Amino acid sequence: MKIIKTKDYEELSAEAAKILIDIVRSNPYAVLGLATGTTPLGLYKKLIADHTKNPTSYKHIRAVNLDEYKGLPKEHKQSYAYFMRKNLFEHIDIDLENAHIENGVAADEQAECERYDKLLKSMRQDIQLLGLGSNGHIAFNEPNTSFESTTHVVNLTESTIKDNARLFNNIEEVPKQAYTMGLNSIMQAKKILILASGVNKAEAVYKLVNGDVTEAVPASILQNHPDCTLIIDKEAAKLL
Repeated sequence: MKIIKTKDYEELSAEAAKILIDIVRSNPYAVLGLATGTTPLGLYKKLIADHTKNPTSYKHIRAVNLDEYKGLPKEHKQSYAYFMRKNLFEHIDIDLENAHIENGVAADEQAECERYDKLLKSMRQDIQLLGLGSNGHIAFNEPNTSFESTTHVVNLTESTIKDNARLFNNIEEVPKQAYTMGLNSIMQAKKILILASGVNKAEAVYKLVNGDVTEAVPASILQNHPDCTLIIDKEAAKLL
């Protein structure tokens, strides 16, 4: 695992943007695995700024997102489909037909998981972007999720619900379930880029880098990936 330590969140976002932009410029048809949450927001702002200033085009880029809240339609302001449109897609020239995410209101959840797995097999990610949960989760794969997991519906843990409550009016509004790309599906990506910022992520970063590879810490599976880059700021690196 390659580790890039930065002085702050701004530098972390800049380093991550360089990696994504290089991939888009070298392969205009690349498949980008994208993530939501607060950590990638700085990265997305830099992608937008680069697209505005430079001729970096996403016209033929394809995107697959990690996860979506179960029960939220794509128009809901807290859905991840809405998040991606407002924070990235509406500001670059990507064709929204090429931007894929699980359907949070699918009538048949098993059929929806199978649909997304089939899509992922046909569109292997050239790079998969990840954030790191304070309990070591990646996507919505909570502790003790099988390393062999593919797309599935998860019951969110109390810690994850609390982490996400800041994005809602109150904690009662946070969905209790989500669709998520499985750990096996994430590991199929050709390259993985994982970002962590802030002292509240320091323990999870330590376990990711120096801990045992165990399903108790889902992110630890990344130790087994042949091309994984971790970018962390000074606060997240405190325990290394």
